[in-house]
Amino acid sequence: MSNLLPKSVIVFDDTMREGLQIESTDIPVSEKLRLLDALGETGAKTLTIGSFAHPKWTPQMACIDEIAEKFVPKPGIRYTAVIFNQKGFERADKYYPKLDVRTRRVGTFIEMCDTFAKRNYNRSQAQQIAAIDDTIVRAKDAGTEHGSIAIGNPFGSNFEGAFTLKQQMDFLELMITKWRDVGIEVKRLSLLEAMGWNTPLKVRELLTAVKDKWPEITDFHCHLHNSRGSTIASYYEALMLGAQEFDTSLGGMGGCPYCGNGRAAGHVPTEDFIDLCHEMGIETGYDLDKVIEAVAIAEEVVGHSLWGHVSKAGPRPHGDALYPTDMPFVETLEEAAHFRKGAHVYKNQISPWTKDDALNA
Repeated sequence: MSNLLPKSVIVFDDTMREGLQIESTDIPVSEKLRLLDALGETGAKTLTIGSFAHPKWTPQMACIDEIAEKFVPKPGIRYTAVIFNQKGFERADKYYPKLDVRTRRVGTFIEMCDTFAKRNYNRSQAQQIAAIDDTIVRAKDAGTEHGSIAIGNPFGSNFEGAFTLKQQMDFLELMITKWRDVGIEVKRLSLLEAMGWNTPLKVRELLTAVKDKWPEITDFHCHLHNSRGSTIASYYEALMLGAQEFDTSLGGMGGCPYCGNGRAAGHVPTEDFIDLCHEMGIETGYDLDKVIEAVAIAEEVVGHSLWGHVSKAGPRPHGDALYPTDMPFVETLEEAAHFRKGAHVYKNQISPWTKDDALNA
């Protein structure tokens, strides 16, 4: 199969929901608003302010109504929130049109790990499957032209082990058949993973099989956690196969309390993925410098260092941004931040080179 590198991609930064849901419950609303404001400067077209979840299970989101009331929207950005039920919708919809939870894609979803379905969604896999018909009827009644399907933790589970390609394809076929039965063609597939079992090979295997069997599916969305550090490589494979929608978070912040990895589940750092795309000539719409500044604010807000690389080492320097040839030693992360803070951060370092030495070497 030929590689179909896209000209542009949609990068959805999920810091305010995915990132903050696993951080301290003591972060003040004012700090969360400061972070949301910084994200609004990055070039993002859609931002989630958080989730309208029950505070018993996600206490980090207990302040979501206050955030919804107080945040100041920036022009050109659609602000939304994650909702899980009708009560959550009603809470969020009070803030419409400032906050838009009405524009939602209706799709079908099966969690491949039954254990995780029960732990995370309080529903069994069988219950999810039983609900598919009603979901499709609602989608048809709403005038949906194309179907959207998603599978959860497609590559494996910390509780049940690895899943095979046949298992993946069987669940996909189950959903696709039900959409076809009502005359709706499926065009979108989401891979939603909390437990970080993805590898580049497994992503290529699944997407290639899907594209071969169902060529009408052209829109691919990846939300893959970075628990084992392989996800940016998996995103690269997805890019090479034409995927155009990717979820990330500042500094890789994020995680899942239900999967056994907590904060270690993490995400692909927004800054690292945007840098990769830009270096490959793929447009994202983001200002990388503004994203890096937002990461710095995120680290202040959560009170610890995050896990991205480009926010610490800087983008690859080009043109006037090339480092001076007589630069002294750079050792600490604070000194490495000279690319955004200036040369004063390493002014006290030893300097075995002079400009003349460098030119004559």
